[in-house]
Amino acid sequence: MSTQQRLFRETDEEARGLALHLLRNARFGALGVICPDTGAPMVSRVSVATDAAGHPVSLMSDLSLHTQAIARNPACSLLVGEPGLRGDPLIHPRLTLHCTAEATSKKALKPLYLSQHPKAALYFDFSDFRVYRLTVSGAHLNGGFGKAFHLTPDDLGLI
Repeated sequence: MSTQQRLFRETDEEARGLALHLLRNARFGALGVICPDTGAPMVSRVSVATDAAGHPVSLMSDLSLHTQAIARNPACSLLVGEPGLRGDPLIHPRLTLHCTAEATSKKALKPLYLSQHPKAALYFDFSDFRVYRLTVSGAHLNGGFGKAFHLTPDDLGLI
């Protein structure tokens, strides 16, 4: 048995349910991109919502460096799952999504996005803001100490 196989548990319904909970309840996340200026990895906090099909979406300004990075290379990752108020932050579950970002219809997603982020109504219609849909190609769930899983888009209901 390889080291890789020993690190990950077989994905089960409990893992799928936890991953879906983390994704559907996320309102913010850490977006990983490749910096267009340096080629180095870069992480930014972004707002997160889910569209009607459950795909993560984010409202991003063209002025931000992470949006410029996505324009150059749409491959990205999104980490969701906040630590709880008590205990070691590393024992709390988190989900990393491997994605491709693509601008999508801002108008079509406005009601849904604002239902999840009502304060974004202040700037949603600014001309430099776009909604990006993150198409998930795979995921890694850390469900807490010793609970690591690989997930597919199908595991997340994202076919």
